[in-house]
Amino acid sequence: MILKVSIRGALVFFMEKIVAQGILYDFYGQLLTSHQREVYEQVVYNDMSLNEIASAEGISKQAVSDLIKRTTAQMQRYEDTLGMIDKFNKIRRSLDELEQEADKSTDPLLKQKALRTAEAIRKELI
Repeated sequence: MILKVSIRGALVFFMEKIVAQGILYDFYGQLLTSHQREVYEQVVYNDMSLNEIASAEGISKQAVSDLIKRTTAQMQRYEDTLGMIDKFNKIRRSLDELEQEADKSTDPLLKQKALRTAEAIRKELI
């Protein structure tokens, strides 16, 4: 069975679900409560099972599952409203285009300046 998750209209398959959750968390994790962050990190980054988390937190497996679903939905709403991931990806694509065009330039000073500028912007994005 292939599980599909929708993030900004794109289909993300099961193997990519954790990556998609991680990206949402990277952008919006600081907007969550400390409890949401802790449980979400255990699932997404530490690959703990719902049973392990439920036992450690003293709550039911269903409560953990519900928390993960609500937290993911909350971060998806942030993305739908703010569009930070989409904007980030557009900036990265623009930088890729800038670098490709700079590589085609016959003016070495222009090429060097464009590549330095693109590199500086990439560092700020990270």
